[in-house]
Amino acid sequence: QVQLVESGGGLVQAGGSLRLSCVASGGIFSINRMGWYRQAPGKQRELVATITRGGSTNYVDSVKGRFTISRDNAKNTVYLQMNSLKPEDTAVYYCNAHTFSSKDYWGKGTLVTVSS
Repeated sequence: QVQLVESGGGLVQAGGSLRLSCVASGGIFSINRMGWYRQAPGKQRELVATITRGGSTNYVDSVKGRFTISRDNAKNTVYLQMNSLKPEDTAVYYCNAHTFSSKDYWGKGTLVTVSS
């Protein structure tokens, strides 16, 4: 079992920045890849960014150049630095852990609201 706890969401004006954090605990050695997803009102959950155990990253096109995913293995923490935020970035952001056995674990989510 892997437990994930997100933090760092909030209200920010367009053009501003936020940093999300996700702390993993439990079966951390089973984790292959971690990532951030988001779900806006009335929309499906979508991938935002992922980072593998080896540090390879992947981003959805809409956030490339604005968001950066990183990890601190010593702290079992993954971060999502979000710059130049836009109103369309408003969503609940979820941390995800994908294990070597292809199980997925999710945090409870943190709300990001970007005002225009």
